Amino acid sequence: MKTMLVAAAASIALLASGCATMSDVKQQTDPLADRLTKAESRLSALENQVNAQAADIQAAKRDAADAKAQAQRAEAAASKAEAAATSAEAAAAKATKAFELRLHK
Repeated sequence: MKTMLVAAAASIALLASGCATMSDVKQQTDPLADRLTKAESRLSALENQVNAQAADIQAAKRDAADAKAQAQRAEAAASKAEAAATSAEAAAAKATKAFELRLHK
């Protein structure tokens, strides 16, 4: 029993000498906390940049879609104008032929 008490006392003495005080723990963790705070602020800045770029990309996609729609409308208008010009040429040819026939009568 006496040996158990001596062993327990020795164990407690070894454990107590290995314990860190609050100031030791704070001294060890403060630099880590500072580094973590800086890393978090850089991460936040990067997230803001990514969000801004994502918004810019969405705006560019909308602009590209609008430009494509305008190009399609312009192409349709050009096709209609070409058809109208062809029709006008045919009408002009027909009118010219009719005029020539009247002159020959």
